Amino acid sequence: MKKTVFFGTLAAAGMSAGLVSAQTVDQITERGELICGVSTGVNGFSAPDANGVWQGFDVDVCRAVAAAVLGDPMAVNFVPTTGQTRFSALASGEIDMLARNTTWTFSRDVDLKFTFAGVNYYDGQGFMMKRSMGVGSAMDLDGATVCIQTGTTTELNLADFFRANDMEYEPVPIETNAEAQQQYLAGSCDVYTTDVSGLAATRASFETPGDHVILPEVISKEPLGPAVRNGDDQWADVVMWTLNALIAAEELGITSANVAELAEGTTNPQINRLLGSEGGMGEIMGLDADWAVRAISASGNYGEIFSANIGEETPIGLARGLNAQWTQGGLMYAPPFN
Repeated sequence: MKKTVFFGTLAAAGMSAGLVSAQTVDQITERGELICGVSTGVNGFSAPDANGVWQGFDVDVCRAVAAAVLGDPMAVNFVPTTGQTRFSALASGEIDMLARNTTWTFSRDVDLKFTFAGVNYYDGQGFMMKRSMGVGSAMDLDGATVCIQTGTTTELNLADFFRANDMEYEPVPIETNAEAQQQYLAGSCDVYTTDVSGLAATRASFETPGDHVILPEVISKEPLGPAVRNGDDQWADVVMWTLNALIAAEELGITSANVAELAEGTTNPQINRLLGSEGGMGEIMGLDADWAVRAISASGNYGEIFSANIGEETPIGLARGLNAQWTQGGLMYAPPFN
């Protein structure tokens, strides 16, 4: 039953995918703002601050793209979307891009006809429960009630995990992270399951985070990344290579503090091509030579964005792990700017 609902949601979104015309960059330029689909609120990734200004790891990807295209990282209209509404919003053209803890999967890429512009966070699905329950492993969850967001890959992963381990569970469907938090704290479910990063972000918002434990098992691969509609290769390239510019900048030692100086020219040809002092890559993509300079200046390189929003010195407290640069034992790797 869960599997049918999951794929039914994908099919409904896919029916309207591709109906929006191309030339997204021109539309954004004429409009004067980027419309970016985000979550309804996950601290550290995408949530409005006390002044109503959206902040977070995914938000900074949107701001970098806006800076590359429009020259203004604040020229973004953030549209909150749920697990159920995000794909229809992208397919219909309500949003230009989706930057919302969304897993790159076969069905979303091929069936829904979206293009994923890389991976900005390598994640996996986990479980969180109250420490007082005394459970130390997901293998001890037989018979548990589980809060789970509908319209997500986690529904299928959860069913697979319990089936493979011959265990039973009772799902408690919820639509948003805020609802999950409320239901979990109220005791409507024994366990909350979503991506480990989402669990860490949710736990950090609790009054007593130490009273809640994230179990050690990670039951899935969740490569999260920004997505756009199929059919507009230029726009897909802009989003993809903006993300790649942020990743490459960290590898090359380009930061928000030194990018302006390095953009004047260096002895490193890779830096020069990325920052536009040679190579003409911006013009090839339909932008100007300084597109990457603006993107990196917006919130910093990939490492700066990670550290500021979700890193170990933040309340979220995530280690780099798989999201470290490939030169540091991680998976973050931007194709060459050649």
